[in-house]
Amino acid sequence: MKIKELLPITDWLSNYNKDNLKGDLSAGLTVGVMLIPQGMAYALIAGLPPIFGLYASTIPIILYAIFGTSRQLAVGPVAMVSLLTATGIGAMVPEAGSEIYIGLAVALALFVGAIQLLLGVFKLGFLVNFLSHPVISGFTSAAALIIGLSQLKHLLGVDIPRSHHIHEIILNAIEKFDPNQWPTILLALGGIAVIVGIKRINKAIPGTLIAVVLGILIVWAFGLNNMGVKIVGEVPSGLPKFSVPTFDMASFSELLVIALTISLVSFMESIAVAKAIQNKHKNYKVVPNQELIALGVANIGGAFFQSYPVTGGFSRTAVNDQSGAKTGMAGIVSALLIIVTLLFLTPLFYYLPKAILASVIMVAVFGLIDVKEAKHLWKSNRTDFWMLIVTFIGTLSLGIEQGIALGVVLSLVMVIFRTTRPHVAELGKVPNTHFYRNIERFDNLEHRDELIIMRFDAQLYFANVNYFKDSLYKMTMAKSDTLQLIIIDCEAMNNMDSSAVHAIDDLMDDYNSRGIEVVFSGVKGPVRDALQKGHLTGKIGEDHFFMSIQEAVDCFDEKCISGLDKRPKFSQYTLQSDA
Repeated sequence: MKIKELLPITDWLSNYNKDNLKGDLSAGLTVGVMLIPQGMAYALIAGLPPIFGLYASTIPIILYAIFGTSRQLAVGPVAMVSLLTATGIGAMVPEAGSEIYIGLAVALALFVGAIQLLLGVFKLGFLVNFLSHPVISGFTSAAALIIGLSQLKHLLGVDIPRSHHIHEIILNAIEKFDPNQWPTILLALGGIAVIVGIKRINKAIPGTLIAVVLGILIVWAFGLNNMGVKIVGEVPSGLPKFSVPTFDMASFSELLVIALTISLVSFMESIAVAKAIQNKHKNYKVVPNQELIALGVANIGGAFFQSYPVTGGFSRTAVNDQSGAKTGMAGIVSALLIIVTLLFLTPLFYYLPKAILASVIMVAVFGLIDVKEAKHLWKSNRTDFWMLIVTFIGTLSLGIEQGIALGVVLSLVMVIFRTTRPHVAELGKVPNTHFYRNIERFDNLEHRDELIIMRFDAQLYFANVNYFKDSLYKMTMAKSDTLQLIIIDCEAMNNMDSSAVHAIDDLMDDYNSRGIEVVFSGVKGPVRDALQKGHLTGKIGEDHFFMSIQEAVDCFDEKCISGLDKRPKFSQYTLQSDA
């Protein structure tokens, strides 16, 4: 492996210049300023003290800049992973923020990193493809709703039991609503108004930081902490200390399950935004398996410095790109700003109201609710629409982990369903051409009673071989008295397993016994290999393989099929290359 593939930083660092530094410095400072309140807010979602959001914004960011292939991806704490962390650890340790809870959250980062690193090393990034986009959209929208509503306790200033079911959260919020907490409520609503308003004016302005600063000043100036407004309080200063994550074997299996979930979900979130941003830039390429390695190294390294799991975030990446980030140096600048904050600025956050952090979280996560995708799928693909809805409702009613499991099962079921019942078409000739198209989609096609042309748009294997046979029998049934030739167009068929070879053998015997010849056109190399290994090529006859449908039809018209003396040589009509 080349050094640039293993350490992508060497690729852009060798050509680094002043123009790059200007953009990276501006973007790095902008994202760093944005990351301070977001990191602290997301740590609260994870059930951790706010300082751990800043810890997770140092070492992991630097490590990703060294190993990552995206030059604009902003790595750090994100809402989704924070909620998954709280879901997994909260089921094991009820008391959020306790020493045991923190230890397990840090160990979880180590587990997540190890899984992602192994997936990347063994090039298993394709596994995330088993979660379809509608499923991801449904899950993300539901999780965003749960995350947002979970902050009602901070917005209303009341104690609401931890729950991942929105009906429980809403009922508890209504039951415990206290009108005397009006300072907290007004502060939270004001924070939301400031963040949303500034975002509409100019997305480059750090609205979250302005809301945080205003919140701190208001609480300090009017003594709102003495009126029931809950504040962050003392935030430890100094850099995170190096320590080896610890866990007992009793918690190993439980951590492993949630770690696997976070590994895949966080990678999907990260690779999706990385590819979206990379499409705007043509000077580098995002490599999925290297991204897994980079995120794995970032999480492993972060775990030794008290970080909980991190990944690439949507909003910060967009801001990073819009602010002029050219390389991973922007991420390093952001990390350095967080380090300066940890060393010198943590006392400034003493009066930071938790209501403002709740407003930061709500604005961020409610933007993830994808109503447009649901509307689009309703119009374009009802099957995918219902997959989105089922995942959305399942996540809301069953919980985050169960929602992910439901999404995975739905995705796999649809993969299986679509490969077992792929598109099949009977073809007819476009008049005055050599082209053949689906007779159900095009009018005025020429089709003849003595032959049938079938196209099977998938690989042929054990799970769909019966569907293949049934489809062919259904086509031939209407022409049973006149049919002389079946042409199977294999241009869309990429592979064939042993079950398929046996099925072809049976079909040949059946149709040949009825005086009907079966020939093949456009056969690709892997399919020819499977037929040869199954000793079927010789039985079929090499002169029954054609380069195109038209050649097969011409040969039929010249009566050179089925053992007639006029049969052409294999080289004249048949496929000779293993394309």
